[in-house]
Amino acid sequence: MSDTLYIQTDMNVQVDHPHVSLQDVAKLSGSNSKILNKCRVMQVMNLEQTKPGRYVMSVIEIIQEIQKQYPDLEVTHMGEPSFIITYETQRHQHRLLEWVKTGFVCLVSFFGTAFSIMTFNRDVDVTKLFSQVYEQMTGSSSEGFTVLEISYSLGIGLGVLFFFNHFGRKKLTQDPTPMQVQMRQYEDDVNTTIIEDINREEEQPCGNR
Repeated sequence: MSDTLYIQTDMNVQVDHPHVSLQDVAKLSGSNSKILNKCRVMQVMNLEQTKPGRYVMSVIEIIQEIQKQYPDLEVTHMGEPSFIITYETQRHQHRLLEWVKTGFVCLVSFFGTAFSIMTFNRDVDVTKLFSQVYEQMTGSSSEGFTVLEISYSLGIGLGVLFFFNHFGRKKLTQDPTPMQVQMRQYEDDVNTTIIEDINREEEQPCGNR
């Protein structure tokens, strides 16, 4: 009975060194511990140290390299047939610069959201609507600061809080936030596009990778 090696790959893996081994890009399991350990340290890609970026690799290339060294080894793959290796060098960023960037993003998000809410309220004329509702319900004219405006203001804040399921470092529930879902979908779309573009370039006779 021949030995079996199981390989599991994700769509995108990140490395911080140019000499990429199989254990850096895949999860391995097998019945023969000696072969398993050798496959883990097997080099699958050598990148230029000064050129960080994204590189696409096919699992077929990995399987072919393994079979060259172990012809009788049965390789079973699970996961993505092609995946992206994201090579990023270590960057030592100043803590002050990180705080400045974080503060800038917070300010842009805060004032952008406030502006959007104000323009929406102005467009639909919420002030006039509340005034008419208040007058119909109470029979007296609104002074512009009633229980309707207070409830509406609190409701916007609580609605945003519950919708994004996030307050500071704490989450209200264990479900992923809508922002996390959207970022994951965006990341999957980017990875799929990169892989498809590389595959199309390789299919063209004169295409250069």
